[in-house]
Amino acid sequence: MPFSGKSWRLALAASVAPVLFLAPTPVSAETIEAALVRAYQDNPQLNAQRASVRSTDENVPQALSGYRPQISVTASGGSQYTDVVAKQSTPTGVARTEMHGVNGPWSAGANISQTLYNGGRTANRTRAAESQVSAAREGLRVLEQSVLLAAATIYMDYLRDSAIVEVQRSNVNVLEQTLKQTQDRFNVGEVTRTDVAQSQAQLAAGRTQLLAAESTLTTTRANFRRIIGSDPQNPQPGSPVDRYLPKTLAQAVNMGLVENPNVTAAMYGIDVSFLQVKVNEGALFPTVTLQGNVQQANEQTLTAFKGFSASATANISIPIYQGGAEYALIRQSKETLAQQRLNLDQVRDQTRATVAQGWGQLIATKSQVASAQAQVTASEIALNGVREEARVGQRTTLDVLNAQQALVNARIALVTAQHDRVVASYTVLNAVGRLSPVTLKLRTSVYDPSVHYHQVRDSWFGVRTPDGR
Repeated sequence: MPFSGKSWRLALAASVAPVLFLAPTPVSAETIEAALVRAYQDNPQLNAQRASVRSTDENVPQALSGYRPQISVTASGGSQYTDVVAKQSTPTGVARTEMHGVNGPWSAGANISQTLYNGGRTANRTRAAESQVSAAREGLRVLEQSVLLAAATIYMDYLRDSAIVEVQRSNVNVLEQTLKQTQDRFNVGEVTRTDVAQSQAQLAAGRTQLLAAESTLTTTRANFRRIIGSDPQNPQPGSPVDRYLPKTLAQAVNMGLVENPNVTAAMYGIDVSFLQVKVNEGALFPTVTLQGNVQQANEQTLTAFKGFSASATANISIPIYQGGAEYALIRQSKETLAQQRLNLDQVRDQTRATVAQGWGQLIATKSQVASAQAQVTASEIALNGVREEARVGQRTTLDVLNAQQALVNARIALVTAQHDRVVASYTVLNAVGRLSPVTLKLRTSVYDPSVHYHQVRDSWFGVRTPDGR
């Protein structure tokens, strides 16, 4: 049953599969930072959210339109036939008048209307629209962080799954050599058929694990392309981003409650709801408008050849009772405001829990990497010893196969722990609200939503978007 010295040394060398997280970096390899840049620039979900923010920007000029005059121009023209017979009493009798003919009446006029006071509804609508823009920007930050976290996670998933495939492939090579050596010894009577069957069973299991690992890697590669936008090109090992994290859990929680975009978005949601209450209350106040009108009319009748009129009027409308709908809207908006305040409390609690959970996972993964590295070292020593003992007849083929599987499991555990270590650091950075291109110092231009906002805020007319569409 023992292995020859040469055969076990070859098998041991083949079993030491490289761990991709620690492998030398190819010259043309891709970094995790480059992958994050591509996701930040090209992710369709993120670009769609940016377009949504630009759409929200237009709420502000819509609200500001309440401060501006409304001007309309009217014109009419046509042909008119008149056939009139009229009788009129006079001191000398009854006078008969007949009028027949065709004339072409036409008129043109202009009307201008300016609201002077409407209970503060225009001002409050404008402030509410500005708060909606701020909330939309925070929603964009939420998605930016989610996309960057997903990109970092899928990048590390690909590294992990690629390493596992290599470990399983190396394991199959070792098991094939083991089976060949066992069959040779069986042919010369050194081992039994049981040893051959055990080697065959372990090889079949190894091939099954390899196929499963390759299937998982195929799925990961597809998700890599979906999130980042291209297939992986020799990715380099990823590293944690602990240098951007707070030093303690308490600091991380406090930072999350201040900077997490979910929290700030909820705060802007309260502002929007509060101002909506003020807008609805404005319906109870008077409305004052100023109207001006000019009109030129020609040939309106056979006897009236030209007419011109101009007027300027001030109108005031005081609501007394409008069926009660305005009161219902006020009460409804107050309930919405209370809901938003409770929602803020809920988001803060969730953020606090998320930061604590992520921090705990980060601390655990640091220890898991060290433990997994120790496990790999111990498993290599154990496999070496079992093979030595098998060479002198103190161990069986099954003992060698079990030690080989233990080494494979240890290497997979190390790869997984290294993956979890990096992902956990990105997860905590996301939870505290700092996962951004600026914090990570990515080499990319940062999308600034305020540029579009200032381009459209004071636009009085025009149908083209700032980018020319």
